[in-house]
Amino acid sequence: MTSPVLLDRADLHASLADPALVSMTFLNEVAGRYPDAISFAPGRPTEETFDVADLHRYLDAYTRYLAEHRGYDEVRVRRELFQYGRTKGVVHELIARQLELDEGIAVDPEAIVVTVGAQEALWLVLRALKAAEGDVVLAVTPAYVGLTGAARLLDLPVRPVAEGPHGLRPEELTDRIRAVRAAGERPRALYLVPDFSNPSGHSLDLATRHRLLEIAEQEDILLLEDNPYGYFRADEGERLPTLKALDTGQRVVYLGSLAKTCFPGARVGYAVADQKIAGPDGGLLADELSRAKSMVTVNTSPVSQALVGGMLLENGGSLLRANEHSIAIYRRNLDGLLKGLERRFSSLPGVSWNTPAGGFFVVVSVPFPVTDALLEEAAVRHGVLFTPMRHFGDDDRSARQLRLSCSYLTTDQIQAGLDRLAVLITDHTGGAPDA
Repeated sequence: MTSPVLLDRADLHASLADPALVSMTFLNEVAGRYPDAISFAPGRPTEETFDVADLHRYLDAYTRYLAEHRGYDEVRVRRELFQYGRTKGVVHELIARQLELDEGIAVDPEAIVVTVGAQEALWLVLRALKAAEGDVVLAVTPAYVGLTGAARLLDLPVRPVAEGPHGLRPEELTDRIRAVRAAGERPRALYLVPDFSNPSGHSLDLATRHRLLEIAEQEDILLLEDNPYGYFRADEGERLPTLKALDTGQRVVYLGSLAKTCFPGARVGYAVADQKIAGPDGGLLADELSRAKSMVTVNTSPVSQALVGGMLLENGGSLLRANEHSIAIYRRNLDGLLKGLERRFSSLPGVSWNTPAGGFFVVVSVPFPVTDALLEEAAVRHGVLFTPMRHFGDDDRSARQLRLSCSYLTTDQIQAGLDRLAVLITDHTGGAPDA
């Protein structure tokens, strides 16, 4: 009998054992390991708006659009949905319209590549930018582990740019770029989430956005703007313009996700890559991303694109309109979470938290280490889950912080979960939670 092959981990790519990839798997699966626990861990969208009937309606809306507005006959409609599709995607014109309606971003639809989630868009951009030894990407830290893991799969080093108490400071970026160059490396881009960042919840003010664009031009780098949460303000105030909306020099590659604003099961994202390529062949960065995509996922599911396209069509092309109900839920949940923290921890020494202006995440600081072992204790003994911030950064501050996501829970679950968290925290501080 032939013995089964036994592979040596040392013969596999080193990134597969990297802590970033381990963290990503952990964050995706931890709630499933403890199904009875109330979970503040995942940054999932609310399920209160999900209805299977919507899927059929969205598909019908998109097929009508193909027939009535694109002039497709029945054979071509079927082909559009059932066959391999255009590598750059088939809903690029609808996405371009949405960006202009909701964000004031005017972009050629040909500069849009529709991807299998925003994670593929991020990977494709990093793949394109990693041209030589010494190339690195900068990232606002604590950083989304999807960025860190994708970069390490590509052997692209990530150089952190630390956030201050209120987010990224432009002078910190300038200093970091120059330090990286002094070390003989070439910074290609800065990755950041300017609105209600994952994991910190921070947002950039308008002056900082303008200054970052100036620095990008002066230092000849790109800005990779990831914007999954920008529509979810906690109040009725005016949303700040995205970096891409302010971008007049094609310094920003905009990474869009339809996971939070449509639904994650579709797995549809996109990149707006309107940077021009020098040389006789010319073209756009989007064309280069499309070539790479053709060797990775070939194309993004036309059926998935039809579903999100139908959702856009049903709402006049606007994701803001499509998300009115969800926005109200996230405002309610964030308000309930912040008020619940105030009631339970306002007088407990060493416990504090930030107050994001929107989004899904609140970061709580505690006077003891927040480890995976503590998380297991919380799950087993107290029936509550959170995310240790050490998965996003390795500094001393992150080691004593935890991230709470309020998007996925009901009002009652948020309050019950905070009750359980209060017992855990007071057990480790020796204090007593407020009533």
